[in-house]
Amino acid sequence: MKITKLTTYRLAPRWMFLKVDTDEGISGWGEPVIEGRARSVEAAVHELSEYLIGQDPARINDIWQTLYRGGFYRGGPILMSAISGIDQALWDIKGKALGVPVYQLLGGLVRDKIKAYSWVGGDRPAEVIEGIRKLQGIGFDTFKLNGCEEMGLIDSSRKIDATVAVVAQIREAFGNSIEFGLDFHGRVNAPMAKVLIKELEPYRPLFIEEPVLAEQAEYYPRLAAQTHIPIAAGERMYSRFEFKRVLEQGGLAILQPDLSHAGGITECYKIAAMAEAYDVTLAPHCPLGPIALAACLHVDFVSRNAVFQEQSMGIHYNQGAELLDYVVNKEDFSMEGAFFLPPSKPGLGVVINEELVIERSKQAPDWRNPVWRYEDGSVAEW
Repeated sequence: MKITKLTTYRLAPRWMFLKVDTDEGISGWGEPVIEGRARSVEAAVHELSEYLIGQDPARINDIWQTLYRGGFYRGGPILMSAISGIDQALWDIKGKALGVPVYQLLGGLVRDKIKAYSWVGGDRPAEVIEGIRKLQGIGFDTFKLNGCEEMGLIDSSRKIDATVAVVAQIREAFGNSIEFGLDFHGRVNAPMAKVLIKELEPYRPLFIEEPVLAEQAEYYPRLAAQTHIPIAAGERMYSRFEFKRVLEQGGLAILQPDLSHAGGITECYKIAAMAEAYDVTLAPHCPLGPIALAACLHVDFVSRNAVFQEQSMGIHYNQGAELLDYVVNKEDFSMEGAFFLPPSKPGLGVVINEELVIERSKQAPDWRNPVWRYEDGSVAEW
């Protein structure tokens, strides 16, 4: 079997799909994208295609190493996201060719189901009570919300009180009938992270995500030393070499590699194993589309340290399309008591409605995250 063609489709709300064709009529799908930089990743995918055309898609490890090491400069969000989507598509082809789900090729199931959690609210936490109740109605009991709005390098007690008030209202309304994580989104600098974590402790959030940016990872062990709340991070780390450093330094309880950013299934399977060696749990980051979610699930189902899976049903970023809009076999992604079951079809287990993908890609929007500014006019972290 030989790879013959790579085709990319930029799609609403902020996704990009990749189709890899072969001369034997078996095609694989991947999801290479950086939210807000889809065109950049698309260019990288097609630039890397010269290493792929004419190659045997079954040689996934060799292809991965070639894509990563074939250029003198490597790593980073654009190149690693391009590799991620290609890698997903190659695993999809291999599973389809052999007639088995990808997790069978990785050693088989280590669990029967994986807990899913849902986003609630938007960029600016408010009206979350109603959102949680709505999601409870369809079976969710675990959630994540943005923990704060923009936060100054040193900010006021009013801003701290407003942040804590949202969390207090959730606990008052629901008690411990639900669990929720708080995503600081890298909006908080180390001095304020210490203050916020201390103030939030009485409400026992499930975890605090990205209390500081990944480039300030030296603070993870320092922040962890002051609190019992598990600290999560990893969506802005792009290879096992970056994860190696944070695992060595300690501090993280939950690792969150993104299967569309951190090298795909091949790399994230290794990252999961590294995390297990450090007694760190796995919760793959996935606010993206169905192919990315399917890739995450295959890693979840072979990784003993996987604890829950993010997914984008109803997420506030989804404008113009929902998670399963492009999926033919929607029933395979239905949940059982807020748990995903293993994909049952060969490969990644996603049957893509290619006709709809082609049609909607003709008018795909260019999504951009907002640029926030502080009161003094300087740029804030979004």
